[in-house]
Amino acid sequence: MPLSIDRRRALALTGSFIAAPWLVPRAGRAAEAWPVRPVKYVNGFPAGGATDTLSRVLCQKLSELSGQSFVVENKAGAGGVLGADAITKSPPDGYTVGLGGIASNVLAIGSYAKLPYRPREDFTFISGMWQLPNILTAKKDLFSADLKELLAAFKKEPGKYTYASAGFGTTLHLSGEMMNSMAGVQVRHVPYRGAAPALNDLLAGNIDLLFDNLPGSLPSVRAGTIRPVAVTAKKRIAELPDVPAMAELLPGYEMTSWAALVGPANMPPDLVAQINELTTRALNDPWVKQRYADLGATTWPTTTQEVTAYRDSEEARLLPIMKAAGIKPEGGG
Repeated sequence: MPLSIDRRRALALTGSFIAAPWLVPRAGRAAEAWPVRPVKYVNGFPAGGATDTLSRVLCQKLSELSGQSFVVENKAGAGGVLGADAITKSPPDGYTVGLGGIASNVLAIGSYAKLPYRPREDFTFISGMWQLPNILTAKKDLFSADLKELLAAFKKEPGKYTYASAGFGTTLHLSGEMMNSMAGVQVRHVPYRGAAPALNDLLAGNIDLLFDNLPGSLPSVRAGTIRPVAVTAKKRIAELPDVPAMAELLPGYEMTSWAALVGPANMPPDLVAQINELTTRALNDPWVKQRYADLGATTWPTTTQEVTAYRDSEEARLLPIMKAAGIKPEGGG
């Protein structure tokens, strides 16, 4: 039976459509979706500390939004350097991301003579995650938790007192060295492999003072088991309105920790855009915002360009401060 003119036209159009390569969906386009399997999130600090808690809050929300697990892997050591190095050595496929930021991507430059990675070039900066101040706390039976009295005691007996931090070259270490330099005192630094073990030793009375990210020490401060001395923000914070800022006695003192979501270098731009979009949704979620606020942190969603530029500005600001504070590159990464 001969074909009608309309049917011949329809078949001709169909054939043209199939034959036109620019109209055919690219093979494998569906495989470009992300994530289609679990994602590993590398945190260069131990479980139980502030970065761990904040990371797990975000990863929980990322898992809920994506339908895939975001598994936190703690790879602690060298002030976040070991974890950051693990990220750089991963495939740039979006299935290994993790914690970058002020410690591993800025302060490490001024702390280590040799790093196993280049702090900017070997990473893809995907988004900001959070910002938060640090806090100086004292063991409960220290003679005073008043900042003015403590600084006077430090001057009277140089080298007698100790302050702990989560590790050499962290914002917590720099917070203490800035205090020493700006106040003209000598408080000995005791670095730990993470904030959690340092806090445990402060609670046990084995050290005198601790510089910690606010979320790590806030529960113990609220429970009254350690004594708050000062915060490192420019001014007092809403969570602890009775605790002075270091800048009240040391004008110009400021140290705010920040964290970025990073991956290895050379991640495809369209993949970075997908991860950034999901991260932004998670950080703008009311539950995440409230959980961060409860911990003293502020959510910090950015574009990849914004967080990269911020890293550059922090390097320009902080490396001269580190040098002035007498922090010299040493050891290896």
